[in-house]
Amino acid sequence: MSASLKEFKKHTHQHHWTDAHQEFEAAKIGMWAFIAQEILFFSGIFVAYAIFRFLYPDMFLEGASHLDWRMGFFNTLVLITSSFTMVMGVRSAQTNQKKATVNYLTVTFVLAGVFMVVKYFEYMAKIHHGLLPAHFFTGVGVSDKLHIFFGIYFVGTGLHGLHVLIGMGLLLWLIIRAKRGEFYEDYFTPVEMVGLYWHLVDIVWIFLFPLLYLI
Repeated sequence: MSASLKEFKKHTHQHHWTDAHQEFEAAKIGMWAFIAQEILFFSGIFVAYAIFRFLYPDMFLEGASHLDWRMGFFNTLVLITSSFTMVMGVRSAQTNQKKATVNYLTVTFVLAGVFMVVKYFEYMAKIHHGLLPAHFFTGVGVSDKLHIFFGIYFVGTGLHGLHVLIGMGLLLWLIIRAKRGEFYEDYFTPVEMVGLYWHLVDIVWIFLFPLLYLI
C-alpha cells in the first residue's frame, strides 16, 4: 500500500460522522432527497409542455421542425456514454484504481463539454433566425404562438444545460481529488453522489429530447 493511500485511510470520513459508512448512508439519503426535489423542479416544465401541447398541437409540430434532431440525437448518445464512464469512474474508485478513476472522470468531463459545445451551436442557430421566447421572437412561422414553443425549449434545455455545467464543476473537483488518491474502497462517497447527480442530468435529457425534437 502506498504511503499516500495509508495517509488518506486515516481520514475516511468527516469529523461529525461516526464512520465512513454512516457518512455514506446520510449522504445517499440527502442526495435522493435532492434528486426528488429536482424532479419536482423539472416537472413544472413538463406540465407546461403538456398543457400547451394540448392547446396548440400545430404550434409544437411546427416548432419541432425548426430543431435539428440529428444534433439532439448526437447529444443523447454523448450523455448516455457519459453515464457509462461515470459508472466506471465510481467502480474504479471503489476498487482502488486511481488512474482508471481519474481517466473515467476526465472522459465524463470531456463528454459533458462536447454536449455543451453542440448545444452552443444549436442556440446560435436559433438566435440567428430569431427563434426566441416571448417578445424576443423575430423569426418567421405559420403559427403566431411559435414563441411559446421556444419559450419552453429554451427554459427546459437552458436549465438542463445549467445542470450540465454544474456537473462539470463537480467532475473537475472529483478529478483533482482523485489525482491526490483520496478515493478508495473505504471512501468513495463524493464520487458516488456526483454519479447519482449525473444520472439525473442524463434522465432529464432523455425526456427532453423526444418531447421537443421527435414527438
